[in-house]
Amino acid sequence: MKKIIQNIDKPLLITTVLLFIFGLIMIFSASNVMAYMSYDASPYNFFIKQLIFLIGGAILSVVMIRFNTKMYGIVSWLGVIIVGILLSVLLVVGQAKNEAVSWFELGFFSIQPSEFAKIVMIMWMARYYEVNEHKLDKYGASLFPLLIGGILAFLIIFQPDLGTAIIFSLIIFAIFLSVPISKEIKRKILLTFVGLVVVVALVLVSSGKTIIYERQLERLNFTRPCDRLLDEGSQVCNAYIAINNGSLTGVGLGNSTQKYLYLPEPYTDFIFAIIVEELGLLVGIGLLLAYAFILYRIISIARKSYTNRGAVMCYGVAIYLFLHIAVNLLGLFGLMPMTGVPLPFMSYGGSYTTCLIVALTMVQRVNIETKIRGNIKKEN
Repeated sequence: MKKIIQNIDKPLLITTVLLFIFGLIMIFSASNVMAYMSYDASPYNFFIKQLIFLIGGAILSVVMIRFNTKMYGIVSWLGVIIVGILLSVLLVVGQAKNEAVSWFELGFFSIQPSEFAKIVMIMWMARYYEVNEHKLDKYGASLFPLLIGGILAFLIIFQPDLGTAIIFSLIIFAIFLSVPISKEIKRKILLTFVGLVVVVALVLVSSGKTIIYERQLERLNFTRPCDRLLDEGSQVCNAYIAINNGSLTGVGLGNSTQKYLYLPEPYTDFIFAIIVEELGLLVGIGLLLAYAFILYRIISIARKSYTNRGAVMCYGVAIYLFLHIAVNLLGLFGLMPMTGVPLPFMSYGGSYTTCLIVALTMVQRVNIETKIRGNIKKEN
């Protein structure tokens, strides 16, 4: 354990811990009104649950960080199978929540298998491409992970959970492009992918159907969002109002007006708007800079990794974080439909919080292994 503590990336650890603490505070501030008024629960309801998720995630991290990343890859094979089974079962026995069948309700908390699918696939693809590195000039070996990822993506789309499906697919495709596969295979796959997108789009347009639901399209309005204040467009409008209220320095912690049932799920999808309203635009910009710093540290660790396995894991986690940040904020500002994607460190949610901690633990473990190997080389 001493070696682990010595070789952990301290700047990354400190930044992520501070963001988790800040997020916990903001979840309490954003959720206390809704917990009491809509759920007839204690104002501390979501705060306590999130604290339990963080403690559980921390315990899991302490256990997980002791194992070599090679073990993560081996275990991930089982993880892919389990996630595939859970996603399939969910479509049969799952209950709709926010118009999507994405969760298993287990009383005190719920589990979202599609969140775990992202992390499991990052682990599995890193290990798979390492084991098959001498076969990557063949189509079968190179494209097998895309086949598995495609199956899981379709199961997620059928829930329907467009935001998670988009992020999951982009993670898979980005990892595929990052590994040393034949350039000819990559070029043909890119052309095939673009062709499929065009064909699907033409089929949908000609049939009058769309994979984006009307309720999602109604949220796509950033030029004049408050023209539809009394219908679904009110979500973006109220987010704008919250941000405008906050100005540079905010109205004060706990003093948000938009959390009084104006914004749906203010402690998940729209928590950035509450943060800016209460603490101001300067704090919002500071949060974005903290995100940039975390991504920089993760990419730096990826570049220093002495194995392709470790590099792929880190790049996958960086893509995972970036996409969550981008999709959440683009939805918040009406630049794309709001799809229920959580904002890292800030949004309430047990499945996502656990997956985020696991992802960061993977990165730290890669850094530990790189530094230990570097120290051994110095000694020799």
